[in-house]
Amino acid sequence: MRLWTGMLAGLLLAGCANSSSELIEPKTVDHVDLKRYQGTWYELARMPMFFQRNCAQSEAHYILEDDGNVGVTNRCRTLEGKWEEVHGTASPQVPEKTDKLWVEFDTWFSRLLPGVAKGGYWVLYVSDDYKTAVVGNPNRKYLWLLSRNTRVSDATREELLAKARQQGYDTSKLIWRVDDSKIAKPVDK
Repeated sequence: MRLWTGMLAGLLLAGCANSSSELIEPKTVDHVDLKRYQGTWYELARMPMFFQRNCAQSEAHYILEDDGNVGVTNRCRTLEGKWEEVHGTASPQVPEKTDKLWVEFDTWFSRLLPGVAKGGYWVLYVSDDYKTAVVGNPNRKYLWLLSRNTRVSDATREELLAKARQQGYDTSKLIWRVDDSKIAKPVDK
């Protein structure tokens, strides 16, 4: 009986050791120049977090703070043309390393449980000119394809998708930015 139990345990452990590549964390860039990274980034596509469920278009504004952290303002535009906004802070997960950040937004939940509501923001790719980027989290549940412009060429789009796929992200789950023509114009009251 102990032999069967031992063999079964060995088989289970071997199966776990050889299972999917998702056990291996994605590889981040070596360094992100936060001074160059700051500014506005438009989301081309995303595997969204819960709070982005109603977003037709999203953008992020980053400002490098004097303490080395990054001020974050995320804006979301709904199909009805309404903008929603949330503010937060990004800080390095490891001092002096800028490729893996913790992001915490100022919400009722984060005020209730400080430090619990922070998420991983890993820069997986940033172009040499800091005009496109691929950002994800270590469990591959969230992914963002970002650009300094709301549109990119087909070649750039395919390059970003390829970079995400190389890291093990399922790009078939991406939700793409909705074109401006499909968003209602806000009505003045």
